[in-house]
Amino acid sequence: MSYKHLILEKKDAVATIKIHRPEALNALNKDVLTELTVVVKELEKDTNVKAVILTGEGKAFIAGADIKQMKDMTMLEAKQFAEQGHQLLSMIEQSRLPYIAAVNGYALGGGCEVMMACDIILASAQAKIGQPETNLGIHPGFGGTQRLPRLVGITKAKELLLTGDPIDAHEALRIGLINKVVEPEKLLTEAEALAQKLTQKSGIQTSFIKALVNKGINIDLPSACSLEIASFSSCFATEDQKEGMSAFLEKRKPSFKEK
Repeated sequence: MSYKHLILEKKDAVATIKIHRPEALNALNKDVLTELTVVVKELEKDTNVKAVILTGEGKAFIAGADIKQMKDMTMLEAKQFAEQGHQLLSMIEQSRLPYIAAVNGYALGGGCEVMMACDIILASAQAKIGQPETNLGIHPGFGGTQRLPRLVGITKAKELLLTGDPIDAHEALRIGLINKVVEPEKLLTEAEALAQKLTQKSGIQTSFIKALVNKGINIDLPSACSLEIASFSSCFATEDQKEGMSAFLEKRKPSFKEK
């Protein structure tokens, strides 16, 4: 399928999604959200893909949601727009695939929210990250008020949400919002190397780990640990468990079959 606002590239077992709307700094409108939803569904079904990189073309990752489209929305239209964004980000979080955000520039508003839905975040040293919605007379609508405090803590999240002030990549790293700061010219290279590393793991365990972390963080510890026990035991019904442990004992690299 061809996309108007996205560039999809596949190399080996890694898919790279580039948001390509340079005239609007890759801002999210309904069409971009629709295309992203389609491509996420497509990759979920592609058994050849084992990791995904999400990035932006040009000087922005995603500069936010499209204010021109949002300005005259009715209450119902705004609700539908928020629901569309939430659906997409939930799909990324719940995907069997690990998503790496390669934040090449501005990640503001909806861009920060998309970034936070990914599993691992690498950011260019030139990146600017934040939730400036309060400056527009609104608040985040794609999960920013919920994911941000889970990642950086309530106090810091309130500061960022209430002031609307952006932070640079080094501050984002310090507060635990991203995983690593990378020089701009090395960002995609590092993201690709990380993605390739993840493709060497058992895809079954990747999906198990994502599900356990995402579900467990929202429930009490005893219940979460019970989920882990059940999931851990189910690992031993897979061929990948036998291969992984055999390879360890035989001092060789495992060859996982996703079974």
